[in-house]
Amino acid sequence: MFDWLNWFTDMQNTKPLALVMFFICFVGIIGYVYLGKNRSKRFEAYRYIPLDDGQSEPGSGSRELKDE
Repeated sequence: MFDWLNWFTDMQNTKPLALVMFFICFVGIIGYVYLGKNRSKRFEAYRYIPLDDGQSEPGSGSRELKDE
C-alpha cells in the first residue's frame, strides 16, 4: 500500500527531488521580489533602512518602533 514511500528512502531519488523543491522555492522568492506591482515604492522604502536610526519623523515612510 505504501510502497511508493520506499522511493524516498533511496538517496539517488531524494537528491533530485530536493533539487526540484529548492529550485521552486528559489523561483518563488525571485518572483515575489521582482513581480510585485509596488516594487519600486517598496525598494525605495527599503533603501534607507541601514541608515535609519529609529528616530524619524512621522509620515516619512519608515517604520517607527512603538513601545507597548
